[in-house]
Amino acid sequence: MRTVGTVVRGVRAPIIRQGDDIAKIVSDSVQAAWQEAGFLPCDRDVVAVTESVVARAQGNYASVGQIAKDVRLKTGGGTVGVAFPILSRNRFSLLLRGMAAGCEKIVLLLSYPSDEVGNHLVDWDLLDEAGVDPYADVLTLEQFRQNFGHIVHPFTGVDYIDFYSDLIHGEGCEVEVLFGNKVTTLLDYTDTVITCDIHTRERSKRLLRNAGAKTVLGLDDILNAPVDGSGCNETYGLLGSNKATEDTVKLFPRDCTAVAEAISRYLSEASGKRIEAMVYGDGAFKDPVGKIWELADPVVSPGYTAGLVGTPNELKLKYLADNEFGSLSGDELRSAIEAKIRAKTGDSLVGNMVSEGTTPRRLTDLIGSLCDLTSGSGDKGTPIVYIQGYFDNYTNE
Repeated sequence: MRTVGTVVRGVRAPIIRQGDDIAKIVSDSVQAAWQEAGFLPCDRDVVAVTESVVARAQGNYASVGQIAKDVRLKTGGGTVGVAFPILSRNRFSLLLRGMAAGCEKIVLLLSYPSDEVGNHLVDWDLLDEAGVDPYADVLTLEQFRQNFGHIVHPFTGVDYIDFYSDLIHGEGCEVEVLFGNKVTTLLDYTDTVITCDIHTRERSKRLLRNAGAKTVLGLDDILNAPVDGSGCNETYGLLGSNKATEDTVKLFPRDCTAVAEAISRYLSEASGKRIEAMVYGDGAFKDPVGKIWELADPVVSPGYTAGLVGTPNELKLKYLADNEFGSLSGDELRSAIEAKIRAKTGDSLVGNMVSEGTTPRRLTDLIGSLCDLTSGSGDKGTPIVYIQGYFDNYTNE
């Protein structure tokens, strides 16, 4: 029996610049890795490239001024509610500057005790001590400070309340800060709202419209078309953007399915095997210590080849070993389990006890999370991830 299952390799690549042929660079880097590391490509290998270098190659950037112009055009530039931003210098600081530069006043509604991805403004124990119910109570800045004082983020050392307030003031914009978890709270202050939540944005928009808001935008509605020659993302707008320089952001990449298909085509032709490909962003997992949920991008994968569509359909080996084949051992047990796996059909095993505890998540979410953990976010220099054996099971020799 083959003893090695799934193998994941980070692949180094040249530093990507605007205008580079990203699909060709990925293909060349992977083929060099085949030669250097001495491994052979196989059918259903997966090659993935991080969204960051795809967007850089596309030149998909926008400035604070271009964000401001779009915000002013779409909101009227008066008093604008800004709801539920995540607490991130990298992800949100420049977006907030652009909003402030396009408005006269921002009413900033911060969710508490944490933002959408788990960055805490205040600890639950402190809320309990103060008798504050975040599901019901809306706090002013003064009330928040009286109850909890100045709290800095444990990882960044930043007091995000002061940090965001100072950013807004720095653009010549007035600011009023509130704390609450009902997006419609802002309608007591303005009828124009930009809701900045990521994965709950459609619900927030619906609640605001149903409550009578005049203008409702999400981050996906800003820079969903070019402004003064800027980049854009027709589907996600500012969602998935990152700070690039002190005055520009890199937007989520465009046309990622076409990028993935081009990578697959290059490598499949070079190898004679069917190579799947995808573009990946943030993984979907939660840190048990920092309590931060990693997925600040709107999706794990914005583009992938057709062979990566679907969810796993797996049997739980330990369930079989402990139950159906509990009386067997050794070669007899292995043979019985292999026969059970080979007898699987394409029918879904969801709801069947023999699959209980397996992970019915989308393949692209699982593989993208694996890639994000492999490549990291620092100086590993491996924006490409090559995966072999992901679709193998216990029966594969």
